Amino acid sequence: MSLAEKLSQERRARLAAERLLELKQAELSAANQKLGRHAIALTRQIDETQAEVETVRGENEKVKSDLTVAHAKIEVAERRLWHSIQTIQDGFAFFDGDGYLISANKAYLSVFEGLDEVAPGISYDRILDLLTQEGIVDIGEDSAADWQANMRRRWACSNPEPIVIQLWNGHYIRLIDQRGSDGDVVSLALNITSSVRHEAELHAARERAEAANRAKSAFLANMSHEIRTPMNGIVGMTELLTETPLCDEQRLYVNTIRNSGEALLVIINDVLDYSKIEADKLALHPEQFDLERCILEVSMLLQPSVRDKGLTLLVDYDLFLPTLFVGDPGRIRQILTNLVGNAVKFTSDGHVLVRVTGVPNSDAQSCDIHVAIEDSGIGIETDKISHIFGEFNQVEDERNRQFEGTGLGLAITKRLITMMGGTVWVESEPGKGSCFGFRITLPTAEGPQPAPPNLADQLQNVVVVEDLEVNRAILTKQLGRLGSQVTVCESGGAALGAINDTVDLVICDQDLPDMEALELAKTLRGQGWDDLPIVVMSANPAIIHADPTHNLIDGVLQKPIPRSELYARLLDLGVPRAASPEPTRHPEVKKPAGKNQRQMRVLAAEDNRTNQLIFRKMTKDLNIELRFAANGLEAVEAYLDFNPDLIFMDISMPQMDGKQATAEIRRREIGTAKSVPIVALTAHAMAGDDQGILAAGLDHYLTKPLHKKLIHQMIMDHHPEDTAALTDDSPSAD
Repeated sequence: MSLAEKLSQERRARLAAERLLELKQAELSAANQKLGRHAIALTRQIDETQAEVETVRGENEKVKSDLTVAHAKIEVAERRLWHSIQTIQDGFAFFDGDGYLISANKAYLSVFEGLDEVAPGISYDRILDLLTQEGIVDIGEDSAADWQANMRRRWACSNPEPIVIQLWNGHYIRLIDQRGSDGDVVSLALNITSSVRHEAELHAARERAEAANRAKSAFLANMSHEIRTPMNGIVGMTELLTETPLCDEQRLYVNTIRNSGEALLVIINDVLDYSKIEADKLALHPEQFDLERCILEVSMLLQPSVRDKGLTLLVDYDLFLPTLFVGDPGRIRQILTNLVGNAVKFTSDGHVLVRVTGVPNSDAQSCDIHVAIEDSGIGIETDKISHIFGEFNQVEDERNRQFEGTGLGLAITKRLITMMGGTVWVESEPGKGSCFGFRITLPTAEGPQPAPPNLADQLQNVVVVEDLEVNRAILTKQLGRLGSQVTVCESGGAALGAINDTVDLVICDQDLPDMEALELAKTLRGQGWDDLPIVVMSANPAIIHADPTHNLIDGVLQKPIPRSELYARLLDLGVPRAASPEPTRHPEVKKPAGKNQRQMRVLAAEDNRTNQLIFRKMTKDLNIELRFAANGLEAVEAYLDFNPDLIFMDISMPQMDGKQATAEIRRREIGTAKSVPIVALTAHAMAGDDQGILAAGLDHYLTKPLHKKLIHQMIMDHHPEDTAALTDDSPSAD
């Protein structure tokens, strides 16, 4: 190889080496730059980590500080809690799962005063031993072992029932133990001595109150008896006195005495009813009854007062409303008597209307019944209406001071309606009258309801002659329900102009503005209307029957007119006029007289001579053999030798009362086929008296003061078939 080639080769090698060196230097420079960048990043990371470490270190210091503060607060809270536990008067203790005392407050430990053994670490069993050994607890008749065994069984329960123990000093402690999930027990010992004593005081007070209530009830019953006994003499004698010849002035005095006596009886009944309501002793006795008949009976009861005041009492019973319901008819009559009686009492001119409507419920087994009693009386001031149903409340003003009463009637009415689940209300305008109403829901009675007859063919056209608009409306609805076309007239003159050949019936009010009903009938008969039926409406049918011209009419309907009586009278219009005008009479009691027929024997057990005299006078018109017994012993003796057909038994008599005498008579009847009817005569009228009396074996119950009509009716109902007639007339004396 030549030198030039070698030099050239070396030069090439040197150039290659230089290029390689440059390349390596470039790589080294890049690596250095990368390493620098990595070093910078690592430095930054180290700085960040150091900052985080500092932050964590600061947070740890803060947590340590917070923990220190929290521990301090917990210690303060524990001290305060324990201080509070120490200050309460009730005992507080902790037991561990093995039943050893951990800690207890002073109230808990004070029970064991002087016993240093009772301290944290003592067992529950040892505490029970000390309680019995030291006589700290009153275990009564139990033995110490039995008492401790019962307490241990209770303690072993997962949730022990609270128990009351009595300490030696008479204090009562209620132990309440609560077991935790780990078996620890928190025990509370509550001192309930004051509560026990207060409960004992309440019990004693309740017994005293019940005793006072019983004394009040006994007082009311006795007062009722004591007042009714002389009232029987007053009312009975005045009733007998009215049957004797009296001048007008004497009759006025007698009626005043009788009315005053009956008013006093109303007051007595109000006081008794209110006392029963106040003591929650008033109970309802549901039974099936006829609501329409119930309303009409109340109306008839108040009819004498209505006639005396010249009023008109009307009943408008919804034609499509059922009449048979299930409820307490006695209390419903009392409600109606109070409301209708008040309306009559405070109405001096015009009318009183009892309007009854109703809506059947969706179940078709009950009805919502609305009863409204409207009057044209003195009315009530608006500011007085809210107090009208209060106890002993009466509207005080110059218009009604003449009306007497207890002020209990409406209060009793409201309470009775509330007991029936109903509501009561009143609307009134002074000088124009009032409207008292109530709403109750009553179940309808099972079976068919009474339905009106169809008289459309028999009575196509009826003329109603009535000057009172409300009564015209009532009769128009009732007759329209029968299918009749009704023509209304306000006077007799208008009726004379309206009657023609198409008229099938004339219903006329007794008192018309221009003439009397009988005068209208006489005019019609004189005009040739001999076959036209004429029926007269009157509040006092006796006046019409006493008139010699009453044979001109075909019947009399007493106001308020029962629908059943109206329909029955209309159905009977086909009978000749001579056979139908007389009112319905009671069943005949006279029998064909026989030579050997004996008198009915009646025994009256009554210790009061005045009542004996009244009873004798009330029955003097009856053909009976009457004997009196002055007490129960005499009644039993008379039963044996007199052999009565009927006994009237007074309940309150000396030596042997009526119940005892009845029991003795019933005992003597055992084994015989005889059971003499016994009627209780009593002045007691408290709730439950009737049930107690009838349960003693008596058959019937009459409350004093006695009434002649009721006595006669009772005798007639039990008149034996084989005895002589009670009266000389065919119908009843009543």
